[in-house]
Amino acid sequence: MKRIALILALIAASCCGIKAQTLYKPHFHIGGHAGVAMSQQSFNPSIEQKFHQGITMGVSAMWAEERHVGIRAELNLTQRGWTEDFTETPQFSYSHTLTYIELPIMTHIFFGGRKVKGFFNLGPQLCYMIGDNVDANFDVNKIGSIEGFPTANRTTEQMKMDISTRFDYGICAGAGVQFTIKRKHNIMLEGRYYYGLGNIFPASKKDYFNASRGNAITVTLGYMFRLK
Repeated sequence: MKRIALILALIAASCCGIKAQTLYKPHFHIGGHAGVAMSQQSFNPSIEQKFHQGITMGVSAMWAEERHVGIRAELNLTQRGWTEDFTETPQFSYSHTLTYIELPIMTHIFFGGRKVKGFFNLGPQLCYMIGDNVDANFDVNKIGSIEGFPTANRTTEQMKMDISTRFDYGICAGAGVQFTIKRKHNIMLEGRYYYGLGNIFPASKKDYFNASRGNAITVTLGYMFRLK
């Protein structure tokens, strides 16, 4: 009987130990982030362009009820757009900046130790354009009469077209590293890619462009505070 009682006690202790190891306390974080955005527009027919440089900043919230999976939501202000490539004729310059309010809602997957964690973010993103600014050192409506302008084999329709759709949507995915300081303070560095599915110009069969979708790479540094 003593042996049976000892075995039962060991089994009970083991079960309690397993339960303690699997117990996970949910946590909630809020914070902010800022960084740079490198973007282009995917036009069809294609145009000669290079990465457009802008800023991105916002606030974020993250809730995790499981050990390695949570939900992260953000409200961001991001400058996207495109910059025409005039490498062979550097006397000309044209950039079109599109400023968006963005709402990404992502699955947040994290792993690692208490002090340092790696993470992935993946999910849909909704966007609304609140700013539309053209910066050019020539008259976009008189391109044909500008001396020395490289019109041969170059698409120029996008330079003078008005934005027709301010709403955008797409998919974003990112990866980064998180450093925890004194349990409640977290520094996060992340690189993220956004693939837009909406067009800024009309895209029917009768229109000039079949596609005019945005995409961007952002790199941000953020801080999050654990509330719970």
